[in-house]
Amino acid sequence: MDGSVHHDITVGTKRGSDELFSSVSNGPYIMSTTANGNDSKKFKGDIRGLGSPSRVIHIRKLPNDISEAEVISLGLPFGDVTNLLMLKAKNQAFLEMNSEEAAQNMVGYYSTVMPIIRHHPVYVQFSNHKELKTDNSPNQERAQAALRALSTSHVDAAVAAPSSVLRVVVENLVYPVTLDALCQIFSKFGTVLRIIVFTKNSQFQALLQYPDGASAQAAKLSLDGQNIYNGCCTLRISFSKLTTLNVKYNNEKSRDFTRPDLPSGDSQPAMEHPAMATAFTAPGIISAAPYAGATHAFPPAFTLQPAVSLPYPGLTVPSLPGGLASLSLPGATRLGFPPLPAGVCVLLISNLNPERVTPHCLFILFGVYGDVMRVKILFNKKENALVQMSDSTQAQLAMSHLSGQQLYGKSLRITLSKHTSVQLPREGHEDQGLTKDYSNSPLHRFKKPGSKNYSNIFPPSATLHLSNIPPSVVEEDLRMLFSSSGATVKAFKFFQKDHKMALIQMGSVEEAIESLIEFHNHDLGENHHLRVSFSKSSI
Repeated sequence: MDGSVHHDITVGTKRGSDELFSSVSNGPYIMSTTANGNDSKKFKGDIRGLGSPSRVIHIRKLPNDISEAEVISLGLPFGDVTNLLMLKAKNQAFLEMNSEEAAQNMVGYYSTVMPIIRHHPVYVQFSNHKELKTDNSPNQERAQAALRALSTSHVDAAVAAPSSVLRVVVENLVYPVTLDALCQIFSKFGTVLRIIVFTKNSQFQALLQYPDGASAQAAKLSLDGQNIYNGCCTLRISFSKLTTLNVKYNNEKSRDFTRPDLPSGDSQPAMEHPAMATAFTAPGIISAAPYAGATHAFPPAFTLQPAVSLPYPGLTVPSLPGGLASLSLPGATRLGFPPLPAGVCVLLISNLNPERVTPHCLFILFGVYGDVMRVKILFNKKENALVQMSDSTQAQLAMSHLSGQQLYGKSLRITLSKHTSVQLPREGHEDQGLTKDYSNSPLHRFKKPGSKNYSNIFPPSATLHLSNIPPSVVEEDLRMLFSSSGATVKAFKFFQKDHKMALIQMGSVEEAIESLIEFHNHDLGENHHLRVSFSKSSI
C-alpha cells in the first residue's frame, strides 16, 4: 500500500492502492478507512496486481452535486456499465464495466482527453479491485435505479440540447485545421467520442459527437463565431440532425476514440450517411492516407503540456500550443491566439543521419511547410540541427507534420529550440558549410501572403504532386528521373486537363520524402524547374 501519495495524480496513472483503502490522510485527496466508513464497508472488492487493468474504474474529484447518471454516462460510450458505487462525501465513485476490454478503452481514452463535468476536470484510472459488491442501502438503491434506467435505454444523461452531435464549419481558412486540432479545442467542454472531417461545398467541415447534449450545448455557446487563429479560421457551429456517428476507420479524416481497435482503412469505407460519406470522397485539406507504419497512430504533435504516459499509443490526441492549452470556459473568451508564442520559430531536429543530411536537404524538406530562413547542423553533434522558420505558425506546421517521419533510415525527432534565431558563423570562422542562410532564397513557397500553397499542405505521403512540367517531358522521362536514385516508382498519372501537373507514387513514404528532397527544383529544360510537394491523393 502506498501511503505516501499526496499530490494530484495525472489521468490514467495507476497507484499502489485506491484512496478508498489508504490508511493515512496526509494529503488533500487521500481517504482513510475510517472516513466515510459506511461507504467503505459496502465495498468488498479484492486486491489485484499493481499493474493489472481491471473492469472496475476509479473516478476522482467529481463535482459536489454530481448525479449517478452523469457518472454512468462516462462509461456508456465504451460498453455496458454493470455496477456503480458512489462516494459523494469524498467526491469519488467506482464504476464497473461489463468487460476488461471496455474498461481499458475507457481509461485509454480518458488518459488522452480529460473528462470535464460542469467545468471540472475529473480523474479516471483503473481500480485495484476486480469487481464491485454493493449492498441495498438507500444510496446504493438510487445508484442501481440510475444504472437500470440508463443501461437499458443506453440514452445520454441529461440531454440539454437537440443533439449530442455538432456540425462545425471552418470559415476563412487561412491555415490548415486538423482533426486533432478540433479535438483539442472541443474536448475542453466534454469528452469527444467520435469525429469526422470533410470538405463540402468548398468548406472545411466536421461532425463531432459528445456523450451528452449538455457538452454539445456548452461547446456551441462558447465556440460559435470564435477564431481558432488570430483573425481567421472562424468556427460556425450548429446541431446536427444525426444522433450518432458511425466511424469505421481511425485515421486523419475520422476517429472513434471509444474503439482504438479500428483499422486505419486504406480502402474507401461505405459510410451509412451521406454527410459522413463525403469525409472520404470529397477533396479535403486533410490527407486520407494513414501515416507510414501507423495502424491507428499519428505522428506526435507538438505540445506545451507535460506528456501523459499513454497505455494505448494509438489513442493520441495531440495538443495545440499556446492559448488552447489553457482555454477557459466562459463564452466571452476569444479563441484567437498565435499557434506558438511569438518569436518561437527555431526547431531542434535530432536523430539525423549525419552521413546523409545536409543543410540543403533540411531546407527543402522543411520548406514544404513554411519558408526556412536558416539551417545549422551542429559542429560537434552532427546528428542534430537547428532550423529557423519565418514565423511560429510555420514552425508548428513543420513540427506536427514531420515529427516521427523517416529520413535516410532515421526517425526525425523535433522539439522547440531555446534559441530565438540561428546565428551565422562569425567573420573569418569556417564551419565546414554546416550553417546556411536561406532568407533570400528564390525557392520559398510562401512568400506571397495568402498563397494557394497554404491550402495544399499535407502530411508526407507516398504520392507526390509534380508541377511546372514542360510539354516535351513525357511519363517515361519522369519515371526514369525518379527511379534514378534507386527508389521504386509504383504508379504515375498526368492530370487530365493539365499536363503541366502529375502524380507519382513511390514505393514508400520514406522514398517519397527523399525523392522530394532530391528532385524539387530539378531543371527539366526549357527554363522549367520541377515543383514537388506531398499529395493528399493516391493513384
